[in-house]
Amino acid sequence: MIVNQANLRELTVGYSAAFNKALGETKSEYQKIATVVPSSTAENSYKWLGQTPGLREWIGEREIQHMDSYGYAIRNRKFERTIAIPRDDIEDDQYGIYTPAFSAMGEAAAVHPDELTFGLLTKGFTEKCYDGKPFFASDHKSGEKTFGNRGTKKFNRDTYIEARTSIMSITGDKGRALNLVPDLLVVSPKYEMDAREVLMAEQIDGTSNVLKGTAELMVTTQLAGANEDMWFLLCTRKFLKPLIYQIRKQIKFVQLTKDDDLNVFMHDEFLYGADGRSNAGFGFWQMAWGSDGTVAANG
Repeated sequence: MIVNQANLRELTVGYSAAFNKALGETKSEYQKIATVVPSSTAENSYKWLGQTPGLREWIGEREIQHMDSYGYAIRNRKFERTIAIPRDDIEDDQYGIYTPAFSAMGEAAAVHPDELTFGLLTKGFTEKCYDGKPFFASDHKSGEKTFGNRGTKKFNRDTYIEARTSIMSITGDKGRALNLVPDLLVVSPKYEMDAREVLMAEQIDGTSNVLKGTAELMVTTQLAGANEDMWFLLCTRKFLKPLIYQIRKQIKFVQLTKDDDLNVFMHDEFLYGADGRSNAGFGFWQMAWGSDGTVAANG
């Protein structure tokens, strides 16, 4: 191929099309566990986290709920991936071998929010949420009581019941029920069959399975490997989900292919890439229960 701006533009259109096709067709899961929030600054403040007031009978003056008790904020981060193509490969008509790389880049961009959100979920045993405690902790304060949303046992029927009961028992101000009913069980491939039995079997050991249909099952490869014993039970049908995925700038395809671009002048190569700004953070701990799976289920 003759390397000129017209041919480079045509080449860029092809690479961009491969990127966008993969981006649009790749399935992601993050929206099931995270509320998507747009961002217009370097960081978003979520001072209102921790305030879950319900309606009260209006007697006398209004009871004002202040939304600045906590200083929780999510700062946007920058992400990128860049591919360099030597001029020689274009001149020698080898440019087609790079198309799959751009498809892979689009696929990576599509699952990037999954990596952020599920990665944050696994870090919830150590990273802090709005109340200054780890997202999964044994001593969260809610109203005048203390509740825990952290476990250590591996997944089975009994530990699932414990987690479900724990979430549904959380109350808020003045002992008011929060009406939280978990609806999504997240496990690694290691526990897929155990989880399917608990949530889908008609009978277990000859006894009617009263837990059938109590939650939807999500088996995610994001928990494979070192985190395979972790599992989570989440409330995802409220307006705010357990996690927040914050978008400052959508991932987009960019290129540096002009003759006077420094990379072309100095290295005789053309650069194509994708970049964006976003981050993930914690929402209400009350809507999530997590176990690190470090202890045997009957331990």
